[in-house]
Amino acid sequence: MKTINAIFVKQSKDMFRNIGVLVMFVVFPVIALAMTNLIAVNVPDMADDMFVSMMAAMFIGMALMMSVSTIISEDIENKSLKFLTIAGVKPMSYIIGIGGVVFVASIFTSGAFGLIGGVRGGQFIGFMTVMLSGAIASILLGAIIGLLAKNQQAATGLSMPIGMALGLGPLAAGFNETVARVFSIFYTQQVSLVIENPGASLSRPLSIIWINVAVLAIVFAIVYSRAGKQK
Repeated sequence: MKTINAIFVKQSKDMFRNIGVLVMFVVFPVIALAMTNLIAVNVPDMADDMFVSMMAAMFIGMALMMSVSTIISEDIENKSLKFLTIAGVKPMSYIIGIGGVVFVASIFTSGAFGLIGGVRGGQFIGFMTVMLSGAIASILLGAIIGLLAKNQQAATGLSMPIGMALGLGPLAAGFNETVARVFSIFYTQQVSLVIENPGASLSRPLSIIWINVAVLAIVFAIVYSRAGKQK
């Protein structure tokens, strides 16, 4: 627990000094709010929550992943990761410490999306559950990318196309049934579906999201142990 607290506190301080990462937690709900009020509510055939759904999926699939991959690739550049593995820090302690900061920040951003989308009462709880479950999956994926990258530049190069695919995939799925079938196995598509239908059953979306989480957690543990020895 002391190890997790130490990593969490260190990363909290680093995050507040990293304006680029902080902006990612603000810009997506701001865009959703602006586009909803300027466009969606004024176009009769457009769903009021269209831009909320789009920006929330992009936030979960792109912003969180890129934030974590940047943070971890920086640890690799600074040789902090190698020191932590030599010191016996376990993969779970490391990801909870690093990812915990990003997760806490994502609570506020996810709540903002819910309020902008007009989600209230019990549906808001379900909405937050799905958003934060997706956040966990994205944090793990970002950690894997960060560990595989040689430096921050490489991490950005890897995370950008993957983030765009996961973030924009749900939007494309709304217009193409084949894309919808392909992306149905990914957590961002399930997050998008819940945002569009907050009153729908959560059992299937949450099951798919947590299967994603389980697979990513296993991959992360393997990559972490190898990366610490090599880097």
